[in-house]
Amino acid sequence: MDMIKLRAWWWHRQGLDGALSGADPGAVLARTGWARSVGGANPYLTLFARAGTSRAAADAAVKAMEIYELPAARGCTYVLPAEHFALGLQVGRGAPEADLRVLEKLGVDRAEIDVLCTAVCATLDGAGPMDPAQLKNALGDAVRNLGEEGRKRGQTTTLPAALGLLQAAGEIRRVPANGRLDQQRYGYVRWTPPTTGLDITGARAELARLFFEWIGPASMAHLRWFTAFSAANAKAAVAGLDLVDVGGGLLAPPALAKEYGQFAPPAQPRYALLAGIDALILLRRDVPALLDAGDAALPIPGDPARQMGVLPDLPDHPIVDRGRVIGLWQYDVHAGEIVWWLFGSGAGSGGAGGGGAGDDALREAIGRTTAFVRDELGDARSFSLDSPQSRAPRVAALRAAAP
Repeated sequence: MDMIKLRAWWWHRQGLDGALSGADPGAVLARTGWARSVGGANPYLTLFARAGTSRAAADAAVKAMEIYELPAARGCTYVLPAEHFALGLQVGRGAPEADLRVLEKLGVDRAEIDVLCTAVCATLDGAGPMDPAQLKNALGDAVRNLGEEGRKRGQTTTLPAALGLLQAAGEIRRVPANGRLDQQRYGYVRWTPPTTGLDITGARAELARLFFEWIGPASMAHLRWFTAFSAANAKAAVAGLDLVDVGGGLLAPPALAKEYGQFAPPAQPRYALLAGIDALILLRRDVPALLDAGDAALPIPGDPARQMGVLPDLPDHPIVDRGRVIGLWQYDVHAGEIVWWLFGSGAGSGGAGGGGAGDDALREAIGRTTAFVRDELGDARSFSLDSPQSRAPRVAALRAAAP
């Protein structure tokens, strides 16, 4: 495989080539894939890197329900465009059942959870958003405390399992407490989501079609990682897609395979600072494919016993040029700046405020993202528990790695 061409194609399909500049948030997510949300900055960085979307515009799209955070593939939360609300809910609906198996071991049967679900819905009917503490108080004895054994198993009460089931079923939805996507404080409201009109087999097929549109060529293993489909269900899901093998077991729909064959990587660099769980990275979860061979052998800053090319996930946010990860970055809240490290075979190396061989376009991309994070987000957390304090060792490692 020509990896330079392949990486540039993925980058192109992901709208990181400027083709989506100014596009509305729903159109960006429909074209490039759902934005994983774990209480971090990824949804905002996803939209900013592709379309230049401000945080205010993204928040307004959430408020208008043009995009929204919902449980979707594998039961994980993603920010979806409105046209995919029904599909996301349908393919992720079975995931919360795992919590019920944990509860069974704690002596809680399904009937008790079903009664609690009914009580939650009745409590929320006609009410404004209620946070978990308010719901627990309103529900009283209907919520059972599971004691120390429950705490050890990650289930302190029966309420989270009920809320998870109701969200997956589309009976309730979470409302961010301050309208922002990069935190995890929510209230809950009743709602009636749209439906796909598909059975589960049809829904799986539609998700497979979207997946290969978002990030093909990709392998069946990549599809199964994203969807959590069994081997049999994955095979059935792609049966009607007539996928073409473009080499190395990587598959694409016929029209995209033809486009890929005619695609030529751009000659000029185009840089983007993405989140570590950006769709370019996470849809396939194949970090080595996004690295040059020389970069894959590099030791990880702050963890020299491990090499970049053996990571399932990046230790920091990536700097990308035409689909290739060329460096890593973190945001230093106290200094109000991005700290970065560029790989030896990349465009050069540099640190926050320091020289290096990075070109003007790279510095402009870093400066633009710095202003966005500093002035609009305040931080660039990877996930909800990420903080300036917990991130300090990674910031220090990147500073030390930069000459």
